[in-house]
Amino acid sequence: MKLREGLRRLVADVEEREEEVVAAAPAVPVGEVFRRFWPHARPYRRWLPLILLFVALGPALDLAMTWMYKILVDEVLVPANFGLLVWVVLAYIGLTLVDGVVGFCDQYLSDWVGGRFIVSLRTEFFGHLHDLSLAFFDREHLGDLISRLTDDVEEIEDLMLSGLASAISYVFQLLFFTAALFYLNWQLALVSLFVAPLFWFLARHFSRKIKRAAREERRRSGSISAVAEESLSNAALVQAYNRKEDEVARFHRENEGSFFAQMAATRLSALFSPLVNLVELSGLLVVVVFGAYQLSQGRLTIGGLLVFMVLLTRLYSPIRGLSSLLNSFYAASAGAERIIEFLDEKPSVEEASWARPLRDARGLVKFDAVSFTYPEAHRPALEDVSFSVKPGETLALVGASGAGKSTAAKLLLRFYDPDAGTIRLDGHDLHDLTLHSLRENVSVVMQETLIFDGTVRQNIAYGKPGATEEEIVAAAKSADAHEFIEALPGGYDTLVGQKGRRLSGGQRQRIAIARAMIRDAPVLLLDEPTTGLDAASSEKVMEPLRRLMSGRATIVISHNLMTVREASEIVFLAGGRVAQRGTHTELLESGGAYARLYKLHHPDAGARKVRP
Repeated sequence: MKLREGLRRLVADVEEREEEVVAAAPAVPVGEVFRRFWPHARPYRRWLPLILLFVALGPALDLAMTWMYKILVDEVLVPANFGLLVWVVLAYIGLTLVDGVVGFCDQYLSDWVGGRFIVSLRTEFFGHLHDLSLAFFDREHLGDLISRLTDDVEEIEDLMLSGLASAISYVFQLLFFTAALFYLNWQLALVSLFVAPLFWFLARHFSRKIKRAAREERRRSGSISAVAEESLSNAALVQAYNRKEDEVARFHRENEGSFFAQMAATRLSALFSPLVNLVELSGLLVVVVFGAYQLSQGRLTIGGLLVFMVLLTRLYSPIRGLSSLLNSFYAASAGAERIIEFLDEKPSVEEASWARPLRDARGLVKFDAVSFTYPEAHRPALEDVSFSVKPGETLALVGASGAGKSTAAKLLLRFYDPDAGTIRLDGHDLHDLTLHSLRENVSVVMQETLIFDGTVRQNIAYGKPGATEEEIVAAAKSADAHEFIEALPGGYDTLVGQKGRRLSGGQRQRIAIARAMIRDAPVLLLDEPTTGLDAASSEKVMEPLRRLMSGRATIVISHNLMTVREASEIVFLAGGRVAQRGTHTELLESGGAYARLYKLHHPDAGARKVRP
């Protein structure tokens, strides 16, 4: 009771000081964990008989080497028959060598199967995460995702394979050693086994508390990763606003919470161990007393008693191991619960069973009375929005921040599905198209220029897997990027650093344009293509953008009205609704919100007519 109350106080103390960064995963029974993850071991089941053979041979050889002590005492030392000593020594050496070979094969094969299981499960879990919708990533912490993807997957392997192999090994040890004890003296064997229920009772008593502490420890581990990832990825902001102390304090609180949970688990384990030792000692004392009596009655030899005591300590080892393993199973299941929680997540956007791929798309995009509200939002992001754009045309979506411009782009890519209305590509409802073929027909230059930590070549080719060197260079030239790429230390093989931080903003943007060019999709989506660039850099990327837009159905999302003057049609959004539409000249002449916004950014325009 005191242990449980202490754990509760430790956890509550930390939780009172701050909100949970990462919530605890729902509890899952151990049996359900095995049911969910055992199928992942299917490709490696053919190796299980061989592993079981090695697992069985280990205890058998251990028993044989222990039995040699009885032969040594009863057949060599007591009768002084030293001629047999050489054979005993040779037999012991041979058994040791065989045991070494079996131990090596067992460990290597078990680690190989366990490692392949981890690779398979981790890869499948990673793929599942990429299938989830953007709403999931908006809600969850990246650091916690990484913690689950790395540490918690290994916990499942400990539970499913390593732990199971250890349990089977313990069972074989119990069978072999118990049989040997009864063979030596069945009466003494019965007396020695009276402690087995005590082992089991202790394990059951402590396992529930250890599982609760382990679950809190795993949650805290995810919180530490989440806080660290968020803080370090925003290092520039932290330093610019002198918030180092606050970030360090936040990180320290999470580590302190993890420490408290870890110490609660350690306290339980530390108390469990001496109690088990006490039970084991009581069993040995009973055996010594009763064994001495048996020896005095001539029912047991000296060698038999010595070997019996050795075997008994070996027997207590698997009993203790099974008791500890039960605790380990509960602790490892805490990691499995965190994986199951996300495996049970379903994408908010799912591909219909009747969906078909779209081939040779022309690029006709149409929004028809589309409305959409983000999950847990209080007002619609888009409401009754309609527009269309044909191949060779450019549609500009403009408006103030929060007007719904980027939401339209996310709906076109089916990151979300509209609550009402229809979005069509070449006359096909997006629900009727496979997600892969839909996105293959759309090239995107995003508001945040996303660059991978790799070479320039790899980042350009990301838009078209298997692209040739000629295609990569041609795309770079079209994006006006070839010249600066050639000037880099390694040319196209230059490493750009995490998020392309070794490049300037304009250089990153032109690589993103080259990536979109090499994709050569009929629909082009430009989400704030000049955000973060100065006037000179913006002008440099406008010409390659014009080349990229040529012949495609282009949707430009921007609050910088200088980038949308050449659009075939401009749709001005306000509060998620279409407030105005027309060309740049028509909207200026008609007055209204667009003209006011334009004059706000260009006060020199005054009342004079502005040329498109």
